[in-house]
Amino acid sequence: MMDYLTLKWLHILSATFMFGTGFGTAFYMFFANRSGNVQAIAVVTRWVARADWWFTTPAVIIQPLSGMWMIHLAGFPMDSFWIVASIALYALAGACWVPVVWLQLRMRDMAQHAARDNTPLPPSYWRYERIWTVLGFPAFSALIVVYWLMVHKPMAW
Repeated sequence: MMDYLTLKWLHILSATFMFGTGFGTAFYMFFANRSGNVQAIAVVTRWVARADWWFTTPAVIIQPLSGMWMIHLAGFPMDSFWIVASIALYALAGACWVPVVWLQLRMRDMAQHAARDNTPLPPSYWRYERIWTVLGFPAFSALIVVYWLMVHKPMAW
């Protein structure tokens, strides 16, 4: 059986991949979009979609599994405030992330077509980009609070 510290290391590592990849790819996609350079946007959106698949998705799966396993091993009650709040905020982040992934895939495809055809990005790209940007704020904010809850483990607010 995996010991607690190894599991905690895996949990922290996957959290780092999840948040780091998410924040890093969001940064590059946000600023590639601001450049207006269709070729650059096409390259960045392609790599953002791949990074989400290769790094973020596995981390999103590992996080709750390793977290629940650590809770079990440590003997924390599942109805502890910090656990319930963390799960709710993680769900909020996930509820934002799922449509963001869908938007990124659509944006990637539109950018690839525009780059290939040497045409401007369609208006729907920019509409998706605005939604993508707005959804990032609650998702990242929720995860920052989850990190705080994981470290401090408050019994109540």
